[in-house]
Amino acid sequence: MGTILKSHGAFSVLGLPVNVMGNYSAWLLERLQQRSGAHVVTLNAEMTMQAQRNQSLAEIIRNAELIIPDGAGIVLYLRLMLCQTVQRIPGIELAEDLLRTLGTQYTDKKVFFYGGAVGVAGKAAELWQQEGPGLNIVGTCSGYHSPGEAEELRHKLKQLQPDVIFVGLGVPRQELWISQNRDLCPQAIWIGVGGSFDIWCGRKTRAPRWLANNNLEWLYRLYQEPWRWKRMLALPEFVLKAFVSGVWEKLNIPQSVL
Repeated sequence: MGTILKSHGAFSVLGLPVNVMGNYSAWLLERLQQRSGAHVVTLNAEMTMQAQRNQSLAEIIRNAELIIPDGAGIVLYLRLMLCQTVQRIPGIELAEDLLRTLGTQYTDKKVFFYGGAVGVAGKAAELWQQEGPGLNIVGTCSGYHSPGEAEELRHKLKQLQPDVIFVGLGVPRQELWISQNRDLCPQAIWIGVGGSFDIWCGRKTRAPRWLANNNLEWLYRLYQEPWRWKRMLALPEFVLKAFVSGVWEKLNIPQSVL
């Protein structure tokens, strides 16, 4: 499972593909212009370990058109196995770059924010609209609603046909929701952005740059959300499983003996 296999422009990390490329934003913009549609997954160690136990999530990740190396563990593993520089691409930064470009060069493209607590997506959209008046945000919706409101949301998306849909429901809920609803807007770019709406509207903050540069952003997140400590156990689990299997692969030891 630790084998690094180049397949369709992706490398495998514990059986999950990760795309390594020079310019993710350019790829997204080309896809947007072609109206090809895409599901973008921001892969980190926690999601990887969830996928080891959740085959539905694993299958969704494998079927996504773009999987970016969001987590420090993913990047370090790829650097070890590929013996080359692999840049970490935080999902929130990729989303911000895309929003700025949409607000200046692609003002005809429609954007939708879905997720977060009541009012959070709307506030995030309002602040982005102030930063980029040309940004065409056509709607927002919180991640908490009744079954009837969920049906209204699906109907709204089908009518509006946004070009880019940011979904902030957390892992694995956002990936499952995107997979179940992509047929509503088949030409759209769907991006799972986790807690980005909370950061954009000021409810939370990102780790200081020096922590992020030293691969310790997870520690700051734990400081902000101590209730996540059980989920953070996925990090040492990933290190053990991924790096041990990676070393064995380097030594050409069959995976069947693991």
